[in-house]
Amino acid sequence: MLEEEIQKWVNSFVKEYKTKNHSLTAWKDPIVSFAVAKDPLFIKLKEVIGNSHAHPNELLKNASTVIVYFIPFKKDIAISNRELKVSSKEWAHAYIETNELITEINNFLRQKLKFEGFDVKPMPATHNFNEEELISDWSHKHVGYIAGLGNFGLHHMLITEQGCCGRLGSIITSAKIQPTERSEKEYCLYHYNKSCLKCVENCIFDALKIDNLNKQKCYDICLENARIYSDIGLVDACGKCVCVVPCSFKNPVHS
Repeated sequence: MLEEEIQKWVNSFVKEYKTKNHSLTAWKDPIVSFAVAKDPLFIKLKEVIGNSHAHPNELLKNASTVIVYFIPFKKDIAISNRELKVSSKEWAHAYIETNELITEINNFLRQKLKFEGFDVKPMPATHNFNEEELISDWSHKHVGYIAGLGNFGLHHMLITEQGCCGRLGSIITSAKIQPTERSEKEYCLYHYNKSCLKCVENCIFDALKIDNLNKQKCYDICLENARIYSDIGLVDACGKCVCVVPCSFKNPVHS
């Protein structure tokens, strides 16, 4: 089955990538999920996020499937990001290197799927949003939810069975692939039984509240990290809210 082949392709690519490229970052095995391009929730994203959020068929006319994958970081990367006010150097390198990895995975999948006779539209790893309005043109985490990859936490990030410390990638294809079953179960302890506020406590910048995320303040922090780590690339990231919390490395509700 093609979905099983794609999972194998992504897993083997990630394992070989670190050795071939001498990456500083270490990753765990990725999770891959699939969504039907005509899923009604893709239309709903134009209401939830903004009208500028693309529908799969706007990006690839004959789109049938959206492939979404999560690449988890090894634990030491997340642990390194807990101590300092700014993002740790390990977290910064992981952000840069995983974005590069996602680009390479998408190029690899495009080649493999095109060889099988399918059309493909790879999506960029990041920087696909309006920097003034902070509205995404393509939200990997929302697309990941639609594809059954996980559910949202209080920190507004997607929690998967392998947690939320990592990066998401996605690609659109004309290949018809069986969609992953989407669970409506909670993955966040706060949403489940109000027993955890660790992500809010971790946001020392006061951008994340129980009932609100100040996107502009959050983005300003990310831009400060970008300035600090400008010598290694564009690190407009933070990650404090997802590091060393119950959902960092697993689904804490059903683990």
